[in-house]
Amino acid sequence: MVKYYETQTMELKEKYTDSIAKEIVSFLNSDGGTLIVGVKDDGTVVGVDKLDETLRKISDVITGQIEPNPQDEITTEVRFDEKKALIVLNISKGVRNIYCQKKYGFSSNGCIIRIGTACKEMTPEQIKIRYEQNFIDNEYMLKKKSSMADLSFRELKIYYAEKGYHVLDNNSFEKNLNLRNQNGEYNLLGELLADRNNIPLIFVKFHGSNKASISETSNFGYGCLLTSYTKIKNRLIAENICISDTTVRPRVDTYLYDIDCVNEAILNALVHNDWTITEPQISMFSDRIEILSHGGLPNGMTKKQFFEGISKPRNVTLMRIFLSMGLVEHTGHGIPTIVERYGEEAFEIENNYIKCTIHFDKEVMEKSNKTIVQELNTVQHALLKPSEEKVLKAILTNPDDSALKMSEKIGLSQRTVERALTRLKQIGRIERIGNKKDGRWIVIK
Repeated sequence: MVKYYETQTMELKEKYTDSIAKEIVSFLNSDGGTLIVGVKDDGTVVGVDKLDETLRKISDVITGQIEPNPQDEITTEVRFDEKKALIVLNISKGVRNIYCQKKYGFSSNGCIIRIGTACKEMTPEQIKIRYEQNFIDNEYMLKKKSSMADLSFRELKIYYAEKGYHVLDNNSFEKNLNLRNQNGEYNLLGELLADRNNIPLIFVKFHGSNKASISETSNFGYGCLLTSYTKIKNRLIAENICISDTTVRPRVDTYLYDIDCVNEAILNALVHNDWTITEPQISMFSDRIEILSHGGLPNGMTKKQFFEGISKPRNVTLMRIFLSMGLVEHTGHGIPTIVERYGEEAFEIENNYIKCTIHFDKEVMEKSNKTIVQELNTVQHALLKPSEEKVLKAILTNPDDSALKMSEKIGLSQRTVERALTRLKQIGRIERIGNKKDGRWIVIK
């Protein structure tokens, strides 16, 4: 008697193949089902030979090849039949309205649905309808379970106390801010605002105008989103070069970029991002800053409304918290401020993301580059050791580098770099601004 046969909710695979991502997506987009590896289409049990390797491959597919991440909807078990190992994936109907294979995105190739025993591509119209339904429920992040069970909110309470709000006991505080779902479990909002979490917020600095060479990567996440925002804002303030014209009165200061516009773009990305997909991305190139958030425009919003500053937050409760902290306003001036300074072309709006590009002031770029060259030339006549000259040049080029990073770039030991830094500071050639972790070196003429 055949024990296994394919149905609307059962898929059999003789062995692991890359098509497993498509089949998982089809169940997520339908009514769920079971996928068994180690059984032929005719129900013959053949088993899985390389069990650990196959389990690892399947895990990589679930965590890295499907969007949004479906880990909470899939359980994996090893079952033995006829003394042969089978891998059984129990896939629930997705809690989101649509899932896709990441490499194809939300296209017909990426969005698959289960019809009978076959996997079929969804039509563009089906995709559009389902994708928009994702954002009808603006409070989805209140329902999604946190990836961590034990959360604390010391920093969040301090923020509220500093604003004059009465901080209640743990249970009342968490309830009033909707940090738990209906089942009493911490939700995604709670995880975002917790003292410690698994959510990164990456700032990447590139050497040139493309992504060919990374200069630096800093992670400001893994903690309360309000703190992460403050850190990234302070970093971008520090990066903002200023050129001063002292020939006129009052003095005229010109900055590399409008920090108010950059700040508005970051706040917009944090508050309106679809956190169920992934975190926003902040990238700095030699000629611009790019701030990318996921999810596209909220359901029902047009580009015209977006540029006019009509507010329709995706994450309503998160927006209220940022409002309480005085970080955002309901005036809707953020986007129009950016448009007035950089034009509508600063925004690239697609179905699944919005990217804001802030281009640098060309005059500031040119003058700052000339200043670096002049200061590098000044180094040559200084009475310095060769190792100290190398360190001084490294600071002029990358003032945020640690001694370890400098040593890797200029080919000296970390100890030699540290000695050079100490002497350069003693003779008044350099000065440290900020603390050891987040500060930077500056050259004193």
